[in-house]
Amino acid sequence: MYAIIEDSGTQFRVEKGQTLDIDCRDATAGQSVTFDRVLLVADENGVRIGKPLVAGAKVTAEVIGDSHGPKVEIVKVRRRKNSRRHTGHRQDYLRVLVTAIDA
Repeated sequence: MYAIIEDSGTQFRVEKGQTLDIDCRDATAGQSVTFDRVLLVADENGVRIGKPLVAGAKVTAEVIGDSHGPKVEIVKVRRRKNSRRHTGHRQDYLRVLVTAIDA
């Protein structure tokens, strides 16, 4: 059984027991997070596609903790001007474990 959910403009294909990184929000480890925007649910009965959402479907996940994405380095160089600028960014994520898919 799997589902496709939408969270903060990003779509995820999730299964029970899977961990995924979502956008950071106010939640501590051990709390439960519910995703109501379910776009598709596939199980032994077949595939149900929402228009745009599947009615009554939700995905429940448990917060594991915070995580970080890969470091992105930004380098700006202006040729022949001896001008260089180096900055970086690392996105914060919230790691969750999918515990249940309720169709």
